Amino acid sequence: MSTRRRLSAAGRAAAVIVALGTDQASEVYKHLREDEVELLSLEVAKLERLSNADLQEIVNDFYGLCQTQKVISEGGILYARDVLEKAFGAQLAASYMSRVSNSMQTRAFDFVRKSNYKNLAMMLQNEHPQTIAFVLSYVTSDQASKVISSYPKHLQLDVIRRIAVLDSVSPEIVKIVESVLEKRFSSMISLDLTEIGGVNYVADIMNHTDRTTERFIFDELSKTDPELSNEIRKLMFVFEDILSLDDMTIQRVLREVDQQDLAVAIKGSSKEIKDLLLNNVSSRARENILADIEYLRNVRLRDVETAQQKIVEIIRTLEESGEIIISRGEEDMIIA
Repeated sequence: MSTRRRLSAAGRAAAVIVALGTDQASEVYKHLREDEVELLSLEVAKLERLSNADLQEIVNDFYGLCQTQKVISEGGILYARDVLEKAFGAQLAASYMSRVSNSMQTRAFDFVRKSNYKNLAMMLQNEHPQTIAFVLSYVTSDQASKVISSYPKHLQLDVIRRIAVLDSVSPEIVKIVESVLEKRFSSMISLDLTEIGGVNYVADIMNHTDRTTERFIFDELSKTDPELSNEIRKLMFVFEDILSLDDMTIQRVLREVDQQDLAVAIKGSSKEIKDLLLNNVSSRARENILADIEYLRNVRLRDVETAQQKIVEIIRTLEESGEIIISRGEEDMIIA
């Protein structure tokens, strides 16, 4: 696993401070708040020993992000993409663009993100679905999923579709929408042309949505827009996708799963998933799980879905950390 992915963001920042040396690091500290200095100093103190290669990787990544921020600020998203692809290659440029664009995007509607999702849902409920989609593209995916789940089913689908096709928005549009919301919230900020919404963001929303809402949206989208449904599914992992994992990956995942959660999740699973999971535990564990399943009576669907969602979250966490790889098409195939 790369050092950049293993270290936290604060840990990587500490590594950059170490690489700068004391004189330049002290200049950086002058621009930080007291709590930031305290946090960064703590991370520097507990920073593990890094090889020259590891340190170089982190510094290069930091440099790439700085360059990306600069190019986006000076020339906008489209210009930046072209420049960065020539400088770093398409894959690395896309990674930098995504990380910096997300950071830039958080400047707008900051007051909305600090709002309770119930207040946010109430504020938006009488707005046009396009306005709802626009605003939800600026909040966290967890907030967006909860707001969408609170709306009627027909509105859920409409908003999801609109978020999926959002592309980029000019500063003028941001100002107009913010000025309307200013009476209920505060602050208005300007923003360079920034990519928002899109299928990737919808997939992130769906990753945080409860199983009932997730199932409904995919069922309905499959009927009305199967192409969009498949596109979103390819970017996320749902419980049924466990069938696509190899035995070694499943065994790694199951080491993190509570046995009781596994029993409840299996209780409401198909025979195919049940057999796959039980075939990847030890004989003793299998006997214990089967005994737990036999003991379970009148399990609520909500409890089954909660247990299944815990397993999915473990899978997503392991993938994000690089411990497992989930194939999402031919481009992700591993050639031995």
